[in-house]
Amino acid sequence: MEINTSLPGRNRCARWFRQFAVAGSCLLVCWPGGGRAAEAPPGAAILQDLRSFRTMGTVLHLAAHPDDENTQLITYLARGRGYRTAYLSITRGDGGQNEIGPEFDEKLGVARTQELMAARRLDGGRQFFTRAIDFGFSKTPEETLRFWDREQVLADVVRVIRTFRPDVIVTRFPVPPGSGGHGHHTASAILAVEAFKVCGDANAFPEQLAEGLKPWQPKRVLWNGGGGGRGGAAAGGSTVRVDIGGNDPVTGESFGAIAGRSRAMHKTQGFGNFGGGGGSGANMQTFTLLAGEPATNDLMDGVELTWSRVAGGAEIGKLADEAIANFKPDDAAASVPALLAIRAKLAVLSSEPLIDDKRKQLDSILKKCLGLSVETTTPNPEVAPGETVKLSHTATLRSSVPVRWAAVRYPDLKREVPAAVTLRSNEATHVASQTIPVNASPTQPYWLRAEGAAGIFRVDDPKLIGRPENPPAFPVEFVFEVGGQTLSVADEPVSTADGGKPRKLAVVAPVALHFGSAVALFKPGAGRSIEVEVTAARAAVDGTLRLQVPAEWNISPAQQPFKLSKSGEKTKVAFTVTAPAKAASGSIVAVAEIGGTRFSNQRLEIRYDHIPVQLLQPPAKLKVAAFDFATRGKAVGYLPGAGDDTVSSLQQLGYTVMTLTGADLTPEKLRGLDAVVIGVRAFNERTDLAANLPELFSYIENGGTVIVQYNRPTGLRTQRLGPYPLSIAGNAPQWRVTDETVPVTFLAPEHAALTTPNKIVPADFDGWVQERGAYFPSSWDAEHYIPLLAMSDPGEAPLKSSVLVAQHGKGYFVYTGLAFFRQLPAGVPGAYRLFANLLSLGK
Repeated sequence: MEINTSLPGRNRCARWFRQFAVAGSCLLVCWPGGGRAAEAPPGAAILQDLRSFRTMGTVLHLAAHPDDENTQLITYLARGRGYRTAYLSITRGDGGQNEIGPEFDEKLGVARTQELMAARRLDGGRQFFTRAIDFGFSKTPEETLRFWDREQVLADVVRVIRTFRPDVIVTRFPVPPGSGGHGHHTASAILAVEAFKVCGDANAFPEQLAEGLKPWQPKRVLWNGGGGGRGGAAAGGSTVRVDIGGNDPVTGESFGAIAGRSRAMHKTQGFGNFGGGGGSGANMQTFTLLAGEPATNDLMDGVELTWSRVAGGAEIGKLADEAIANFKPDDAAASVPALLAIRAKLAVLSSEPLIDDKRKQLDSILKKCLGLSVETTTPNPEVAPGETVKLSHTATLRSSVPVRWAAVRYPDLKREVPAAVTLRSNEATHVASQTIPVNASPTQPYWLRAEGAAGIFRVDDPKLIGRPENPPAFPVEFVFEVGGQTLSVADEPVSTADGGKPRKLAVVAPVALHFGSAVALFKPGAGRSIEVEVTAARAAVDGTLRLQVPAEWNISPAQQPFKLSKSGEKTKVAFTVTAPAKAASGSIVAVAEIGGTRFSNQRLEIRYDHIPVQLLQPPAKLKVAAFDFATRGKAVGYLPGAGDDTVSSLQQLGYTVMTLTGADLTPEKLRGLDAVVIGVRAFNERTDLAANLPELFSYIENGGTVIVQYNRPTGLRTQRLGPYPLSIAGNAPQWRVTDETVPVTFLAPEHAALTTPNKIVPADFDGWVQERGAYFPSSWDAEHYIPLLAMSDPGEAPLKSSVLVAQHGKGYFVYTGLAFFRQLPAGVPGAYRLFANLLSLGK
């Protein structure tokens, strides 16, 4: 053990000031993307924390997705009234669109989880989730609840209520017959009311009680709306009006401005330029009763908001009042004896969620008054199982109150290392080396560790359900002695080796495995080479690699050795895989065995400036599909839109792909291309497309084929989407088909797009995922465009514009809203066969 002490340097002082600055903005220094907040002296922030400690109200806000929440309501309740305030997002937004990058599905859900956490660091709320998966747009709550597994998601909502124990629940959307405009929205409100009715019943979800949770009954459920607004007449309950305007009591910044910056964290949803504005004037909001006791004057009518609600709490409330009255903003340390007295009273109360939270809050206030900060750093943000990690633990004191640093604990190792240092307005550093357990699992978001069902994630440890992210990979506790009491401060190792951007310590596999594509296509009975790229995360690593293949698929050789001498070194290992003689599909998993331990992990990073770096290590898996298909043509140009995996999908069909820009839409660059594919939302995202459309249409006239994938009706950079008029303007939810299983009618069964070179049959629409398609044209030039298919969600009129084909000169133009960007990476055979036909038009 090595202990160093020194006087505080300039950087340490700056770090202390930032760390103990405004509550709710302190973490913005530690983690990126928080925006700019008004700052205030630390004393003012501590005083507001004391007021919040004295206040015993708790509110849970609930909706379906990231960005559904009312950020000003959260700001007002958390920073204005000082309540424990949280947002429960039923999903993580996995099924939405990404406005700033290529991540979709579960990777997008990880990014949006971090965006919500960045938002909560600004508005002062907490964050919860259920296991429900955002499976895309849904037209009805019935479909949503069926897909999610209603009972399991209801159990998750009940779990969060029993964990957080809100006095009042506020939904963002109404219950039927009102509508939230999206099946997920309305379903979230339905679940809130159902959970409210059973969360206080010990017979409901008794397995949660066996884990230590207890029944809890909130006072009421309110919908943040009504009074003539959307669904208001249908809600039927009494209403109460509350002004959520005003200014932050610490910084003076308006709640509207803070809420705007919070909402601007949803950058993957296009809110990057949202906010910063918002005045301090009135913002009257209506709240409509959905269940429970009516409210007449305020959300919290009938709720005891003082410590008197807790047995033995009256004395604590009195002491808190005295601490507030006697607090000196310019001498916070003078409050330490009063805080210790409150802490002693609090220690004898029984453990329950509200009291436990108040204990943590009081300890945080005590730290700030002491000027006590802790930090654990490590040179490398990543460590492999069984590896030794070097840790530098630093404790800094900025007051004259005697504090003894007693020890450092490593809870996962069940180890405590004595420090035995008395801090007197100085800094001490303890340097230690600890070994990560050999059986430590590579870091992976807990909800992605196991394969779930179509509508819900699988989480094997129920205590993790509801949490926004993983617990620390290697938790640390600093143990101090202050005024005869023991103060434990939780921490985790952080490294700034990644370009100065702080990263939490993560456990990584010694190698990362990567297939060249998400899907590999086979003809039945045919064989092809499949390569796996092996990348060393550590020096001097060697082992064997094997592929686990589905039944009736053959592989040769059974395993291959690899040896890598330095970190970052790569090698490619090839196997010959042979498909069954009949149509088949499945997944191949790559497995590396190193020193008797098996690893099967990819390595993916999500990097954006507004959120911390996210490391994902999902299974190294390749979807394989064997089916009959044919193509015509050899070379395809691809003009990217918002980001998808189209290039890889085209390559799997056997095409050579040239990635294009708008400037490349010239006769010279397009010469030799059999077809050009325009990526999803390119007409929304690209600034270089509209001006070059005449050249693209000329390419069609001269015999080329162009396929335009779907665009959004809002934010189009041009209304001209094809050589002949077609429009998606005013496109409503009805112009999409969300049920991926509905039958498809062939409107032009003899058209080449349905016959050549592949005969398209109804079975080609089996196995589609998430949706048939979206944003179908609402009007088109019937003289030139031929609609190929008709489909509709149950009970709706058939939509005929999912695929429109027009001959233009010698070539063909195709506009399609079918969700090829989802089906092709999923390895859906029929989607590949139909897309091959569209590419082959005129060939």
